[in-house]
Amino acid sequence: MELYDSEEQQVEAIKDWWKENGKAVVLGVVVGLGGLFGWRYYQDSVVQAQEAASEQYSKAVESIVAKGADSSADVQAFIDTSKDSEYAVLAAMQLAKAQVEAGNFEDALTQLQWAQSTTKDAAITPLVTYRIARLMIESGDNAGARAELDKITDAAWAGRVAELRGDIAIREGDRDAAYTAYTEAQQAQDASQALQLKLDDLAK
Repeated sequence: MELYDSEEQQVEAIKDWWKENGKAVVLGVVVGLGGLFGWRYYQDSVVQAQEAASEQYSKAVESIVAKGADSSADVQAFIDTSKDSEYAVLAAMQLAKAQVEAGNFEDALTQLQWAQSTTKDAAITPLVTYRIARLMIESGDNAGARAELDKITDAAWAGRVAELRGDIAIREGDRDAAYTAYTEAQQAQDASQALQLKLDDLAK
């Protein structure tokens, strides 16, 4: 490191350094501040967009509660304009539920399949897939339902998946397969209280 004999030499050295590097320093500060304010602006924009989507989702849900499946057009409009948001996925799931209650299985299946292919939430995926499988069973597509259940690998869903496999077996008249599936489901952490009744019915 260069040593300076006097304060004057230090001042002159600083002046010389500033002449050589001053523009770069100023540019770095400007770029840094620009990036900081740009990032804050981006964050604010994201928050505002999320708040707007949340409000629109709430209105969509209110419409479903008030009008059931008759709210399809309004809710679909929200879904179409919010496709990149998980709120759109949740709205599709809520609409599908209303459509099932109205007996519109085909429309409900379309909503759930869209939600399944769109969501990025690992917690939502098995729920949507499970609902698709149940809907397929109601529509008589047992093979399709099994294929959907195969997609659910989360251990937290093991009991419900096994129980639904048992329900499929019952519909097909395969009591042995149903018993095996229900027994497997009973060992899982998410076992339902209805399993014992189903096993008791098979034992009769």
